[in-house]
Amino acid sequence: MFDVTIRDDVLQLVRPDTAWLSSGWNGGLLDADAAYNISVPEGFQRTDLDAYIDERRTSAGFDRSGPTLLTGVDLRHARGARCGSVEAVVTAGISNPAALPVEAEKPGSLSDATEDEAELGTVNVIVGTRRSIDDGSLATLLSVAVEAKTATLLAETGFPGTTTDAVIAACDPNGDEATFAGSGTPIGAAARVCVRDAVRASLRSRYATRALPSSVEDAKYGVTTDVEADTFEP
Repeated sequence: MFDVTIRDDVLQLVRPDTAWLSSGWNGGLLDADAAYNISVPEGFQRTDLDAYIDERRTSAGFDRSGPTLLTGVDLRHARGARCGSVEAVVTAGISNPAALPVEAEKPGSLSDATEDEAELGTVNVIVGTRRSIDDGSLATLLSVAVEAKTATLLAETGFPGTTTDAVIAACDPNGDEATFAGSGTPIGAAARVCVRDAVRASLRSRYATRALPSSVEDAKYGVTTDVEADTFEP
């Protein structure tokens, strides 16, 4: 699916004439020849993200623009996986876990992560299929990737995600057409496998010589959403 290059802490995925849907910064639907995952330094506090992304991409010698994710994870821990028509590339770090207890411990105010704590860990997923799917199915592919990321993180770390996770889903508008991309389809099933295995591989690389946090309190940063909502019957 992708031609992947890593240079100067910038990961570029090239696929000409690709349709992308990004949940990251300045995301949404767009057509582009490339997408990026950029590793930011510790203590990163830039807020002019468009300018920063352009600077990093240009400095690394990449002239194609495209959707971009930011991460605090060193790109030597990036891992990919392929299955069927699908490929995923992932960076995974759990410095800032976001716990969601099924039983809220107490009513109260929400815990907040400050902007200064953004991009410290992050699980970034870029997943694409060589098939052609419409915008609705591209959104479904993104949701399938999020579901697979969440299930894998829960199994491997006990957390459903971090405070800064993001996903980009992609397809080839010129590929063979497919109608759906849900979990019960070949595209969706392959995406689940790719995301699961790439997340696990990236975690094992990053935490080969360090311990995973066992709780939000044990992590450097993170939040626990421990309040109850008021439920109602429509």
